[in-house]
Amino acid sequence: MSAAIVAGLLAGYGIAIPVGAVGAYLVALTARTSLRVGGAAALGIATVDGGYAVAAVLGGAALAGAIEPYAQPLRYSSAAVLLVMAAAGAVAAYRRHRAGPGLDTVGPAAEPRRETPLRSYVTFLGITAINPMTVVYFAALVIGSGAELAAGAEAAVFVAAAFAASASWQLLLAGGGALLGRFVTSPRGRLTTAFVSSAVIVVLAVRMIVIGGE
Repeated sequence: MSAAIVAGLLAGYGIAIPVGAVGAYLVALTARTSLRVGGAAALGIATVDGGYAVAAVLGGAALAGAIEPYAQPLRYSSAAVLLVMAAAGAVAAYRRHRAGPGLDTVGPAAEPRRETPLRSYVTFLGITAINPMTVVYFAALVIGSGAELAAGAEAAVFVAAAFAASASWQLLLAGGGALLGRFVTSPRGRLTTAFVSSAVIVVLAVRMIVIGGE
């Protein structure tokens, strides 16, 4: 059970920590409105991460019997996918950093409408859900972790831990507001969070390979 908790926390933080356009928009929205509005938006992001974790786990459960004979090569393939994602994320962040400020924004610069917690929740739910790499990420984790994670209490714990990790990070961004936002949304801060996220994903991939070799 503790292994599922650790795996879920690492998975949630791995996908949540890099501060991209959505994270920057979350910080800006909170600074412009209120913590209630920002908190609701943060939970919208975490809901999508949790939903994708559920989808990946259910998919893993459905495929568990079929992939069991190929568990070892699939474990290594999943680890390879995670390593590629980690490398691609780090390289893309470095290139953006070198290129300087661009048009990496989400949402209008100034919104005349009055933001409410519900509206913010739905908005961030939508803009986060359109990222297909999230489900690829969770699917690689679940398939690589084997059938033991794809069913029963282990799966529920994994999903809950992934949601908690994502929610805690997004709420930290919202709660930090302008203070934390000045760093994490700056060019150097976004490069740092991208590297931290890539490092977490590498840890997940290496852990997957080590478990597979035991």
